[in-house]
Amino acid sequence: MTCRGGLTSTDRDNGVRTPRYRRYRRPVIRVAVAADFDRMREIEDLSGEAFRDVGMPEIANDPAPSAAELAGFAAAGRAWVGEYDGGVVGYLVAEVVGGCAHIAQVSVDPVVRGRGLGRALIDHLEAWARDHDLAALTLTTFRDVPWNAPYYERIGFRVIEPTPALQVVVDREAWLGPERRVCMRREL
Repeated sequence: MTCRGGLTSTDRDNGVRTPRYRRYRRPVIRVAVAADFDRMREIEDLSGEAFRDVGMPEIANDPAPSAAELAGFAAAGRAWVGEYDGGVVGYLVAEVVGGCAHIAQVSVDPVVRGRGLGRALIDHLEAWARDHDLAALTLTTFRDVPWNAPYYERIGFRVIEPTPALQVVVDREAWLGPERRVCMRREL
């Protein structure tokens, strides 16, 4: 049952009260603040659970970014949250890598997955990148996970060979299995 105004309703599968959000509302994208960090970490944990379903429990078990890490992104002006009806349901943090806005992480609460929030956050980053005279958006992601590389290709990213700057990111993420990962780029 969907409640008015994005309030909670009972999940039919397990009786847990979860937020429901109207499909037609546009998300609000805003700068993340310290008060958002716990919710951002919770979203990371919730969204990571999907990796269990594709045989990647080590990714699901990976700890969410610490409050200190999120504070670093926020202090640099590169952390945003997406809200529906005043509730934070997604986030994106970015860094500048090789003259491009690099998506370090984008995560969406499974309750609102498929409603365009991830794309809205990425589009917001694109506007930020233009304002900062950056060349493109980049990211590293899993090649064969449906909501990773195949999704990013649908929204305009293309697979590229790592630039020297992206290679540093790839090396930092080596524990994820470089053979399973790709670098991607979307021109501005």
